[in-house]
Amino acid sequence: MSTFLAHCDNQPVALPHHTCAKVAGAFLYYAYDETMAWAAVDVSMEDRVEVSLKDQAEIPCIYTLQEPALMIVWFTKLPGKDQSRIRIYYYDNQTEIIEEGSEYARRIKVIHTYDPHDARGTAILTINKVELSDQREFICMVHNVLKESGEGRTRLQVFKSPSMPVIEGPNGGISVTEEKPSKVANCKVDDGYPRPNITWYKDRFPLQPSDGEVKIMESETTKTNGLFTLESELFIKVIRKDEDAVFYCEVQYFVPGASRMVESQPINITVFYPTTELTLSINSPERLIKEGDTVEIHCEGNGNPQPLLTFTHKGEPAEKAENEILTLEDVKRSDSGTYECQLLDLEGYNEDIVESSIDITVHYLDDIVVTPEETDLDQGNNLTLTCNALSSLPTDTTWFKDMMPLENRHVLELRDASYNTSGMYACVVTAPSLPELQKQKSVQINVRGKPEITGWIEESQMNKADRSVNLTCSAQGYPLPNISWSVSDRQTSKSVSVKNVEDRNMDTVVVSVISVKATSELTANCSAHNEFGTVSASRDIKQFGRVTTTTQATSTKGTNFSLHSPLTPSGGSGVAIAVIIICLLLIAILGSVLYFLYKKGKLPCGRSGKQDFTKEKASKDDIVMEMKSGKSEEAVLLQGVNGDKKSPTE
Repeated sequence: MSTFLAHCDNQPVALPHHTCAKVAGAFLYYAYDETMAWAAVDVSMEDRVEVSLKDQAEIPCIYTLQEPALMIVWFTKLPGKDQSRIRIYYYDNQTEIIEEGSEYARRIKVIHTYDPHDARGTAILTINKVELSDQREFICMVHNVLKESGEGRTRLQVFKSPSMPVIEGPNGGISVTEEKPSKVANCKVDDGYPRPNITWYKDRFPLQPSDGEVKIMESETTKTNGLFTLESELFIKVIRKDEDAVFYCEVQYFVPGASRMVESQPINITVFYPTTELTLSINSPERLIKEGDTVEIHCEGNGNPQPLLTFTHKGEPAEKAENEILTLEDVKRSDSGTYECQLLDLEGYNEDIVESSIDITVHYLDDIVVTPEETDLDQGNNLTLTCNALSSLPTDTTWFKDMMPLENRHVLELRDASYNTSGMYACVVTAPSLPELQKQKSVQINVRGKPEITGWIEESQMNKADRSVNLTCSAQGYPLPNISWSVSDRQTSKSVSVKNVEDRNMDTVVVSVISVKATSELTANCSAHNEFGTVSASRDIKQFGRVTTTTQATSTKGTNFSLHSPLTPSGGSGVAIAVIIICLLLIAILGSVLYFLYKKGKLPCGRSGKQDFTKEKASKDDIVMEMKSGKSEEAVLLQGVNGDKKSPTE
């Protein structure tokens, strides 16, 4: 390589061969011969500068001189032996030129520095918005004042990270019966530079091409902008275990100063393989089967996809079968038996017959038979009830009456029947191993006999408005008795009219309610009658009277005591009043005799020693008796028998 000086306007300038530039108003002619070169100036440059597309690149040119460089020129050179240099920049101590016609006219600048202490200068070429076409050599030539020169060169490497890889699996399944490797995935990556690499993985293990097992096909496309699109297809000879395998592709690419990798999304593939075994199972119910249930029998093969299947029962095709599921609705005991499932091989994959079978039992419980079914039983007699039901499972039997358990066996014995024996009896039969299998039957037992009045005649609270009261009489018996009433006045023995309020029949009990007016003392009689006899009950009803106040009586000097006669209705208490009056008269006579003896001196009582029969003054109401009749009230006052009478004011 050589450079010679041409004079243009008497100025020595080192210029390319047969080129003249106008510098400072003068034309400079220079020539350059690449066959002549020397390195009188030490120039140092990096072998390679890496930069990402559209970023800014800086290429430093460092030279060693005792004084600043006389001239610095930058060239570019495309790869290839036949490519020539193209000047893009010129600089001397008076002039700086960026070639207007070059592709770098508006994208480059050069920064110059010189350090006299180190005798070192620097010229840094900066390229903005780097493009793929900038990937080439950049040459820096430096001249000293002695017209000696040296040069260095740097290769600019441009990088562009590709897009995320896109992986796609097959649209359908892949059969293991395929003789050659089948396509399982496609991986594509766009807009990368330099060309990225794609590696395939299966369950985290890299795949390498293998004859008859693994095949990888790649294709690349260079776009008009120079970026690469890379596509890779993976073919493998699939096996059954590949249905659980995970496939993905990994893209390796370069960035300035490093390399990177990115993985695609993982995918699974659908593998088709023939069925070699069938399995029968009962989906529902998840317990023993009983009559009336809906049963689903599921037949499943170990192949993929599921094959076409046929069901048979007792050698006959089963109805309501939808490929792998046979549905039996409202099953009966006749549906018990062996069910078979058989592979229907239309493709001819299976030479042997593939089938499976299962036995099901439909359990049953027949209707209960109770003997005797309905019975009329005389009082005092005995009765034996039996409860039986045919079942395919062991059963338990329980007898109930009025929802209360009686016996835990199929025989119920009723002894010495009474009206309490009457009622509805229920027999419940259950299979302990299948509680849903249960039935029951009821039987009515009636005990015949003479009526019985339950409880007593009940009396309700009186109605003060019309002095009426409700009377209730209940009787039991079978046949159901009839109730009749009779109400009479206790004084006149005349019948009293009654008003029927309510009659109720409840199984073997009848209830009758009447209303009567208690204007006098009454006797109510309730009679219950059926074909076996009559029974009666009676009750006295008190008169509904008016409340009266007690009358006060005057006091006497006699013995201080009082007697109050209670308010009683007339007639019913006349004898008691007569007894009280007689007692009072006897007391009065006794008092008169004692007083007469005292006056005659027959009693040894003086001022100092006589007994004081009246230690306390008699107060008012000393002896009071009050009597009330049904129509009026009379008060009798008995005063002291000593003859002394005092005015009411004393």
